[in-house]
Amino acid sequence: MAIGVRVAPELEQQLDRLARSMGKSRSACVREAIAQYVQRFSNNDEARRQSALIAEHSGKPNWSEQLPDWTDWTA
Repeated sequence: MAIGVRVAPELEQQLDRLARSMGKSRSACVREAIAQYVQRFSNNDEARRQSALIAEHSGKPNWSEQLPDWTDWTA
């Protein structure tokens, strides 16, 4: 099945560059992205969790989930 999607020209160019750098077609990259999106959000729990966080913090500037304290972590 074919699906048509409109994107900004800049996004299309970025996608083309990414696809080329990965040795894949634009369609292959879009298929993978859609599959990952569907897998991630097919379980509504994650979508609800993120929506609740956004709603809870919508009036607060510069909020995000806290990251672990990795002060002693070295790469």
